[in-house]
Amino acid sequence: MTQEDQQPNQSSNKNSQGRRNFLKGSAAAVGAGLAASVPGVASAADSDCEMKNPYGPRPGGGISLPDYYKPWPAIKNRNVFLPGTEILPKNEMRISFLGSTPWPPTRLQSGTSILVELGNGESQPRRFFFDLGNGSISNAIAMQVPAPLINDIFISHLHSDHYADLPYFYPFRAFSGGYTPLRVYGPSGRTPELGINHMIKHMKEMNRWHEENFNSCPIGDGMNIEVTEFDWKEENGICYDKDGVTVRHWPRSHVKDGASAYRLDWEDAGLSFVWTGDGRPDELSAKYGKGVDVFVSEGTIDVPQLSSMKLGAPAELWEYTIDIFHTMYYASGYLFKQTQPRMAAICHYEYAGPALEAESTAEVRSNWYGLFMFAGPDVQVINVTKDAIWSREALLPDGAAPASMDPRWLLKPGEKLPAEIKLPTPRLPREMQQEQFLRDLEIDPKKYYPPDAYRKPVQKWPGITLNPREMLEARGIKVDDDQ
Repeated sequence: MTQEDQQPNQSSNKNSQGRRNFLKGSAAAVGAGLAASVPGVASAADSDCEMKNPYGPRPGGGISLPDYYKPWPAIKNRNVFLPGTEILPKNEMRISFLGSTPWPPTRLQSGTSILVELGNGESQPRRFFFDLGNGSISNAIAMQVPAPLINDIFISHLHSDHYADLPYFYPFRAFSGGYTPLRVYGPSGRTPELGINHMIKHMKEMNRWHEENFNSCPIGDGMNIEVTEFDWKEENGICYDKDGVTVRHWPRSHVKDGASAYRLDWEDAGLSFVWTGDGRPDELSAKYGKGVDVFVSEGTIDVPQLSSMKLGAPAELWEYTIDIFHTMYYASGYLFKQTQPRMAAICHYEYAGPALEAESTAEVRSNWYGLFMFAGPDVQVINVTKDAIWSREALLPDGAAPASMDPRWLLKPGEKLPAEIKLPTPRLPREMQQEQFLRDLEIDPKKYYPPDAYRKPVQKWPGITLNPREMLEARGIKVDDDQ
């Protein structure tokens, strides 16, 4: 091939190289243009970051974390919460998010429920439950909260995702040794039929067959529910005030009258907690949440266009739903900014997956730069003292058994351990609520028991008396004579 024959190729190579350089230059120019026109995308010319830690400079300590975000000796495992391994000290509060979503429930999120525990240095702290959504009881059981000791339940409003586990739970609480009445608190409605009193009354009617059936067992007064219904209109009203703990409430805008927020103040420890319940961002939550230690808001991501693309429903439907029912993340951040909590959290939200975690956080950060976390997936745990705050996720087995029975659960507060405890006598033995012919149709147990395993059925209440000291010693628990 002659030199002349090669020239076109050389010319072609030069032209090709020129085109590549042109395209590279164009791409750089376009990139610079995008950086200049898209908010939040910095170009090389303006790369100096202006964000500051609101708690003061912390080189190597993060841009939103305060000095008080740190563990302390009572935190036995700094990375996960292991139920049953930590005695909650006096003057320490622990908040566990037993459920964190409205809809749909997933394997990561149950219906909304928040457990607030106040430490007393004993194995069973003082407990308060804010809402009891679908599936949350399974997490409470896995957290080794004894079913008989689940009490003082504050319902924010009567959407079923906030109380769905209540009709399921209360008969089994009695069946499991909760022989004292269950205490439930909640708002009235515009009419009596729309308040919590009416709901509880008809819930018990719905469960009548269940209640009578379980009355064949020792249940004491465990099926009784003591309802405290407060005026939904009342601002900063008191619905609980006992032994240094006060719970206040105020109304929220959630389409229908009868939705409430709560604030718990623990006088002895000087600690406080707010749960807004559901509703639109409002002035009362900003007012009565000021200075709280932990402020928990509901929240929803505000991306109706993307939601439409992902789930198919029109964007206008998403906008309408958000704008009459809920608090978007932008507004949650705004409420945090107004109230200035030591820790802010969002519960009652739909986990949007890894792709939208950054967007979700960015919407909150548009107004709030301080300590913050999402309260899911279940179960997230926050420990709080006057000096420090620490958060972890609970490590729960999928098939956790309930906490082992402790005879001290059956005692009144401050009551000394007696020599014996007699279980309540069943009120409706089965012969009082079942036709004889059904019992006659039961197969003789000798036909299905192996001879070496056969035992005579116990079908008449034998009368059961517990020896509490013996039960505790069998578990390696020593009890002083004066206890």
